[in-house]
Amino acid sequence: MQLLLLKDVRKLGHVGDIVEVKPGYARNYLLPQHLATYPTEENIKAIEEEKRRAAAERAKREQEFRKLAGQIADVAVTIEAAANPEGTLYGSVGAAEVAEALQRMGHAVLPEHVVLDAPIRTLDNRTIRIEFTDEIETQIKLWVVRAGASQDEHAGEQSEEPVDSDEDAGDDAEA
Repeated sequence: MQLLLLKDVRKLGHVGDIVEVKPGYARNYLLPQHLATYPTEENIKAIEEEKRRAAAERAKREQEFRKLAGQIADVAVTIEAAANPEGTLYGSVGAAEVAEALQRMGHAVLPEHVVLDAPIRTLDNRTIRIEFTDEIETQIKLWVVRAGASQDEHAGEQSEEPVDSDEDAGDDAEA
């Protein structure tokens, strides 16, 4: 089934594109959400101005995303979460929490930009992919640490045993 897109639809097309979709996708999502319409000659002419405006807006947004991707490339983010002694979280860390942590650092990242295979359920460090568009993506380093602990205590930690920072401080004091 062919439809004329009224708005940009990720992984499908941009405003003014005529796309081929399955009837169920058109009937159940695109048409009820007013994301697409039937490609009549009248509809195609009516959307020309919207198509130009959307292309200019898309170019501006893409430029902002490229700048933001450069700023947050290889940034390290720490999220504190409650966990049991084995390191399993009582809840989970999802895209919303990662985006919120980046926003606190001054980066305009939305939860839909954060790509997680599954919610994070353990204390750990990992690399997270941030995808702004199909072409613009970057990675950040995420540390999930026990609530109330500093990142330094958990930098090399994978189990419940704490890093002996007191012994290191004592060695420095003796030297």
